[in-house]
Amino acid sequence: MSLQLGDTVPDFTQDSQLGQINLYDFGADSWVVLFSHPADYTPVCTTELGEVSRLRPEWEKRNVKTIALSVDSAESHNGWICDINETQNTTVDYPILADADKKVSDLYGMIHPNSLNNLTVRSVFIIDPNKKLRLQITYPASTGRNFHEILRVIDSLQLTDNHSVATPVNWKDGDDCVVVPSISTEDARAKFAKGVTEIKPYLRMTPQPNK
Repeated sequence: MSLQLGDTVPDFTQDSQLGQINLYDFGADSWVVLFSHPADYTPVCTTELGEVSRLRPEWEKRNVKTIALSVDSAESHNGWICDINETQNTTVDYPILADADKKVSDLYGMIHPNSLNNLTVRSVFIIDPNKKLRLQITYPASTGRNFHEILRVIDSLQLTDNHSVATPVNWKDGDDCVVVPSISTEDARAKFAKGVTEIKPYLRMTPQPNK
């Protein structure tokens, strides 16, 4: 059965180039971005893993830990990481799961036989500290992921978890937000000290509350 948003994600323990990784223990009270790759020594993946490493300060700022996955071995990962560090001018310091038995791939529905011949597709899972699945995206093998978009989604999730707002199209941190429909305009004006602009009764905007 495929994972749905809001589901508690399944726990696992799997080998990596950093040793055994248990998802729940690794995540602890942090958010987790789990993302998969078709195989080691592939060009698009090399750029992606380098970018995730370069973005370390951004992940840390948001209390996010990252885990990659490929069906190749931990030994293969170590060799590939040397190439990533060299070509992407970075240092990969997060685990890459060695999912040779496809245990994690099967648990998370990362294998699409019609797409990649039994290899993992480019999946992304955002998991919150309560181990709930908050976002899932699957990219085709030919298209590299935009991790700035992943960061943007995390900003939105962390904001909207704590304030009665939603984020509109193309929103980025610091932009105006949408007042959620469950709050009346009168209550919204009392709640949001920075003001509420009513465009339509169902479309009310307010400056980002935590800025």
